[in-house]
Amino acid sequence: MSDDDSVPRPAVQAGPPQFPGAHADAYYPSSTFGEREEGIATGRDVEWEPLVDYRRFGVSETTIHGAVAWVSGDRVLHAFGGNVLCYGRSMMKLLYIKPFVDDLARFGWKEKAISVASHNGTTEHVQAAQALLPREAWSLMQTPLDLPLVQFGRQVRRPRRWYNNSSGHHAAILAGCIAKGWRTVGYTLPSHPVFGAYMGVVRQALGADWKPLRVARDGDGLPTASMTVTDLARCYAWLATHRDDDWIWEAMVREPDVVGGFNRLDTTVIKSCGGRVIAKEGADGLLGLAIDHPDHPDGLGVVIKIAHGWDPQATWYVARGILGVLGFTLRTPYRLHRQKAFLVPGVVPPAFHDALAALPTWDPWDADHDRWYFDIDQ
Repeated sequence: MSDDDSVPRPAVQAGPPQFPGAHADAYYPSSTFGEREEGIATGRDVEWEPLVDYRRFGVSETTIHGAVAWVSGDRVLHAFGGNVLCYGRSMMKLLYIKPFVDDLARFGWKEKAISVASHNGTTEHVQAAQALLPREAWSLMQTPLDLPLVQFGRQVRRPRRWYNNSSGHHAAILAGCIAKGWRTVGYTLPSHPVFGAYMGVVRQALGADWKPLRVARDGDGLPTASMTVTDLARCYAWLATHRDDDWIWEAMVREPDVVGGFNRLDTTVIKSCGGRVIAKEGADGLLGLAIDHPDHPDGLGVVIKIAHGWDPQATWYVARGILGVLGFTLRTPYRLHRQKAFLVPGVVPPAFHDALAALPTWDPWDADHDRWYFDIDQ
């Protein structure tokens, strides 16, 4: 008998793995593959389409899949990549704040802009968020502890609620609850008047009979409702149509650096489009564009959803192409440091394909490091 054979070995468990147990059966999945639920397609079922293709000397190395929807009024102008069901996440903060626009009207432009922001957590962002609430109400805020989203230098901070990218949004909701006389306890629950008021705004955009298939807890603790990509685009078309109803559009245009921050895509889009486009990123690969365009008097809403989640560079290329064919100029996402990016024509309606082909996804000063300029066979 070898030494190894003398060592006791644990018994091999036959059968399926053990899941959490009876106490969790009603909440946890029962299969590694996930359950099939009627009316809810999984990511395996969705007809994702390629949006961006990264190539090294002509050979594709990475392909970014996703979905795009263009809506004007109630008309779907273009859909590419399947009408994916997802959550609006932070992209819907603009509609979440609509019930409180009168209550927050007394604040300055930075405080108004931070109310719809997913900010980087800089000192400027934290100050604007804190200005929305009296100090004695700070302890009411329920954002998760977090660190700044974009950090510089050595990290010596500890996690704080104010660093969370939704701190301004939560502070604004609490300020609105206090002004309306609503209870502040439980403001993040779907049973609270906050969520009911938000759903009322969504139904203004999508119709009185619209209902979400699922309501989940977002990363910041607030309820987020499931919507299709075209639903989201319809909401953004509605925002464009109603841009003069309140201060939300103007606040984002006046203070774009508060909405996101340094080198953030939504901030850069707002800065680049002369007050005619507002943009908002959402977690896990969402970008919403509400566009004031003379060809679309009913408002134009465009939503980009990246299949694998938050990918600012790929989303930037798609947004640059979409805005470019509409007459807006958005810079490329800084110097190329790897393969060249190419857009798939389907990100825009067919009538814009020629215009899209004429928009380079690189700049003349980009280094071209993915090839040699001599015949390697000679």
